[in-house]
Amino acid sequence: MASLLAKTGSLETRYENIHKDLIDACRRGERSAQFKIYKLYYKAMFNTSLRIVNDTAEAEDIMQESFLDAFQRLAGYTGQGSFGSWLKRIVVNNSLDSLRRVKDTISFEEEGVDLSAEHEESHEAEIQLQVHEVMKAIQQLPEEYRVIISLFLLEGYDHDEISEILNISNQLSRTRYSRARQKLLAILKENKYRNVFLYN
Repeated sequence: MASLLAKTGSLETRYENIHKDLIDACRRGERSAQFKIYKLYYKAMFNTSLRIVNDTAEAEDIMQESFLDAFQRLAGYTGQGSFGSWLKRIVVNNSLDSLRRVKDTISFEEEGVDLSAEHEESHEAEIQLQVHEVMKAIQQLPEEYRVIISLFLLEGYDHDEISEILNISNQLSRTRYSRARQKLLAILKENKYRNVFLYN
């Protein structure tokens, strides 16, 4: 699943080249160019934020704030990698900041963990479910699990990138992802049996 959703280098380069003129116009402060960039990316950026904060109104605010931040910080975009990836990192960081403000902090400290899960069978039996069922199950995850599942499976970040974003070790990122995946599978299984009970 991760391989299907992860970003690809050739596609990133293609988008970068397509939008270079628009980005240069945005650097000059041209409002029409900013609006075009907004129209190109706002849905994807809203969905990225929503998967992290799990609140529609908050995700809308974060998305708007992130575009303002991006336009103000365009000097920091070097053109290495796509503009979309650069913008998405701003959205992810703003979304995590929002969670921290609400809860004072998300518990991303190092913790005593049992790493035996890393040595368990890595491939569970494939679960055939509709995409909306998986997304619904992700929304039911505890916050720290929802964040890491979203970053890895849906946003395409690897564990090195996630450890940098969340300021945790690579090992803890992998362990937390393993636990989140197990929890997600448990929720999917529970929902499946619940649906069978309700509709039979």
